[in-house]
Amino acid sequence: MTNTDTAMEFAWEALGGDPALVSRVSPVVRGGVLRARLPVRELARACVGACALAAAELGARRAGLGEVPRVRVDDGAVGTAFVSERHLLVDGRAPVTFAPLSRFWRTADGWVRTHANYPHHRERLLTALDLPDGEVADLEAVLAERRALEVEEAVYAAGGLAVALRTPEEWAAHEQAVAVRRRPLVEWERSDQPDRSGSAPRARVPGLSDEPPLLPATGVRVLDLTRVIAGPVATRTLALLGADVLRVDPPGMPEILDQHADTGFGKRSATLDLASDRGAFEELLAGADVVVTGYRPGALDRFGLSPEALVERRPGLIVAQLSAWGAYGPWSGRQGFDSLVQVATGIAAVEGSVEQPGTLPAQALDHGTGYLLAAAVLRALTERREGGGSRVARLSLARTAAWLTDGIAYGPEGAESYDGPETWLAERDSRLGRLRYALSPVDFADGPGDWGRGPGPWGGDDPRWVGALGD
Repeated sequence: MTNTDTAMEFAWEALGGDPALVSRVSPVVRGGVLRARLPVRELARACVGACALAAAELGARRAGLGEVPRVRVDDGAVGTAFVSERHLLVDGRAPVTFAPLSRFWRTADGWVRTHANYPHHRERLLTALDLPDGEVADLEAVLAERRALEVEEAVYAAGGLAVALRTPEEWAAHEQAVAVRRRPLVEWERSDQPDRSGSAPRARVPGLSDEPPLLPATGVRVLDLTRVIAGPVATRTLALLGADVLRVDPPGMPEILDQHADTGFGKRSATLDLASDRGAFEELLAGADVVVTGYRPGALDRFGLSPEALVERRPGLIVAQLSAWGAYGPWSGRQGFDSLVQVATGIAAVEGSVEQPGTLPAQALDHGTGYLLAAAVLRALTERREGGGSRVARLSLARTAAWLTDGIAYGPEGAESYDGPETWLAERDSRLGRLRYALSPVDFADGPGDWGRGPGPWGGDDPRWVGALGD
């Protein structure tokens, strides 16, 4: 992509959309939104715009409309939603975003960033550094005497999460960066072979009713195997658009409460042990139209849940796979989070310096990739409606980072101003308490306004599909 192209056009092309439809998107450009040295506002607007356009397109096709409705992308709504986890209040309590050991640390030759929000990651980090009972002061002293790359390798070898700060030039020379840049923003695998086994998903998407659907994804069942932010943002968006989303987690790995509350709107949440409850999971899979995964590539393969295995067993299924570093290259098997990808790819050095690293104004890689992931599912539903077959879409935070650093031009500040998030915040009661939360920025004619249900307790629902088709 060259800087003369628009980010929106690039994203829509990566999703396989008709270029002529980009003209249906009307942005509301505001100054003061997601300010950064990198064009974060432009990336965010493009990701949300592409998602909203994919939703409008699917809705138009299902309703038999001759024209795709216009899409409105307001920078204020986008900027508010991209920090939704910061706006969340639960009974007036502000969220906890990062644990004390999730931060930047000085090393003997630079900086390293760790991620220890989950108890098992904290334990592995401290074990790798021979500090089983360590706290902040202990970690500071130990890391100050070690080299950043040495810490990175030692912690990852122990199953923990730590990444050395790199400049953009250092990352560009890294083998993983080379592998990432060889791939498109959205990787597609399409199979239009008809199903002859009788095991394909029921054709809910083409519309079994003579009545137009209320929302584009009405009647679509989404099996959500994601965690943290990017994947749950994608499935939260699909739930907003009418999908029946069931999130399934292993019973011994509870999600962080505030993350679950922020991204749990519109969904149901269940726990299931894939090793011992395989029959129950296969029943869920048999009723699903879409499977979204957010674990590192290969982590689900032993359960027969790789994209290839899923599609082979169930032709016609749509699989959307999200990872931190990509499903290729020497880091493909590594876990990662937005904050760590920013550090590895040079973003932290650009937003700060090698002497004092900085961060983006939002976890924009997570949120941006999440909206792109939802858009990929919506576009796959449209394609499957028109031609049948299976679709596999793969996205990664690292590839989104490469797009942000290499392929997006700054746009004008805009005549409108951003006077704060209040316009795009709402409140409601839920099973978790009284919530203040950010509304979705996905907006098109006759589109969604708010989620039909708030989040419930993590794992509080039965692992089964509820209701008849279209209920």
